[in-house]
Amino acid sequence: MKIIVIGAGAWGTALAVSAAQGHTVTLSPRDPEQAHAMQAARQNARYLPGVPLPSSLTVVGASGPHLLPLVQGHDLAIIASPMAGLRSTLSDLRGSGVPVAWLCKGFESAVDGRPGMLGHEVAAEVAPDLKGGALSGPSFAQEVAAGQPTALVAASEHLAVRDLLVDAFHGASLRIYANDDLVGVETGGAVKNVLAIATGLCDGLGLGLNARAALITRGLAEITRLGLALGARAETFMGLSGLGDLVLTATGDLSRNRQVGLLLAKGQTLAQAVQSLGHVAEGVYSARTVVQRAQLLGVQMPIAESVVALLDGQLEPQAAVLELMGRDPVSELG
Repeated sequence: MKIIVIGAGAWGTALAVSAAQGHTVTLSPRDPEQAHAMQAARQNARYLPGVPLPSSLTVVGASGPHLLPLVQGHDLAIIASPMAGLRSTLSDLRGSGVPVAWLCKGFESAVDGRPGMLGHEVAAEVAPDLKGGALSGPSFAQEVAAGQPTALVAASEHLAVRDLLVDAFHGASLRIYANDDLVGVETGGAVKNVLAIATGLCDGLGLGLNARAALITRGLAEITRLGLALGARAETFMGLSGLGDLVLTATGDLSRNRQVGLLLAKGQTLAQAVQSLGHVAEGVYSARTVVQRAQLLGVQMPIAESVVALLDGQLEPQAAVLELMGRDPVSELG
C-alpha cells in the first residue's frame, strides 16, 4: 500500500515509521527546510529525535497547491496536523479521490459566532467528496516509534476507510480496532484533553489518588453526556477512544495536557506553561469550544467549565478545586 502522512510532528512521524515496516510511505512536512533536514539526517531531530527513518519512508515537503499532485497516486492520506490545520489541509485535498483520515483530537475554534466543529464536521463542510475518518486512541508517539504495544481505533462511517486504516497500521506491536461511531471516537479524543488538564492540576496540588480517581470517573461521565447529545453511542466511551485515551492522557507524564495542569498548580501562568512545553497541548485550545458546544446542547460539564475558568484566569488552582467540591449533591447516574 502507498501511504502519505501529511505533517511531521512527533505523532505523524511515529505512525509513518510504523507503517513503513510493511508499506511504502511518504512523510510530508509543511516546511521545506524541515523536510530537507529530515531527509538528510534520516530522523526527525526536532520532534522525534533518535528514531531512524526506514529506507521505505521518503520525506517530501509540500503545502498548499503543491500538496494535491503529491497525494494523488497514494492509496491513503493521513493528516497529522494540529486541529487548527485540518480545515486548510482538507481543502487542499479536495478532488484527489484519495481516502483520508486525521489524527488530530479536538474541536476547531469557534468562528464568527459559529460553534467549533469536530473533525468530521469540518470535513463535511470543506471536502464532502472525500471519504474520511479518524485514527485515535491511547497513544504516545515515543512508545509507538519504539515498537511498544499500542491499540488504536479506526473510526469512519465508510467501511472501506476503516479497512484501509487497519491494513495500513495493524502489525506486531500496533493493534487497530474498527468502529463506525466516528462522532463518539472524536468526542472522546477531544474532551479527554481538557480533563487531563484538570487531572494534572489535581496531582500538582497533591490532592491524592482518591481525588484523581474521582476526577477521571466523573470526567468520563462528562465525555459521555456530551457525546450522546452529539449523536454518539454510549458503548464507544468504554472503549479505546473514551476510557482508554482518558486514562492515558490524564495519568501519563508524556501527556502535554496533563503537564499544563501540573505547571499551573506550581504557579506558572498559562503562557509560561504552554511555552515551556514547546508542543501543542490541544486541550488548551479546545476547552472553551467544548464548553460552548455543551452549553448549546444543554449538557452540564462542571469539570470542563472549571478548566476554562482556570485557563482564562478567572479561578486560581485551589479555588477551582473548591468550586467543584462545593457543588450541590446530585445522582451519580444523572
